[in-house]
Amino acid sequence: MNMHTFIDFIMGEMVIVSFVIFIAGTCGRLLWTFIHINKTENFIFSYLSFKYSLRSILAWLTPFLPVSSRKKPFFYSISYTFHILLFIVPIFLLSHITLFEEYLNWSWISINDTSADILTIIVILCTLFFVTRRVVVKEVKYITRTSDFVFIIIASLPFITGFLAYHQLFAYKIIMIAHVISGEIMLILIPFTRFFHMFIAPIIRAYTGSEFGNVRGAKDW
Repeated sequence: MNMHTFIDFIMGEMVIVSFVIFIAGTCGRLLWTFIHINKTENFIFSYLSFKYSLRSILAWLTPFLPVSSRKKPFFYSISYTFHILLFIVPIFLLSHITLFEEYLNWSWISINDTSADILTIIVILCTLFFVTRRVVVKEVKYITRTSDFVFIIIASLPFITGFLAYHQLFAYKIIMIAHVISGEIMLILIPFTRFFHMFIAPIIRAYTGSEFGNVRGAKDW
């Protein structure tokens, strides 16, 4: 496979493959999760409540409403910002929307380039904070493994390479290929690694919120 063919594959077929693996893997793992719950702890469904599930999810999405977030406001602010932007920037980036429009004729509102730049820099700074925290803070350093740094790097690379590629600071073609590959790797890894917590977290919140609301008559935040 020559370089031109490789680039065409990375920019074309591999993008589709990555999305297929992401969607199929996510659906499969969610299905397995519900089957497992039904087999081992099906009593959960008896008190699962849409009302208390939604109440809990919305409460934990509201900045500084949970008590734990008010105890560590600085860390929570950075973590909250990072997780929100991790979704907002890729989904509402004009260049990404353009690709969907070309292939699937789908389009939606986008953020302007200046805002995208600022938000991308914020994401990168957040990842630097997470790395520094795991190196400097003793109680966090003690439980930190190499994989923690690997996942931070995987999450940050699409933003770093995307920023460099957009501004064409150096080696545009190489950086652009790295940007696409890093995004594809992250998509593929989501269903099979700790990144999957983005889907598990709402399920846990629904379970916890329903238990606290229906069984204990209390709030879980």
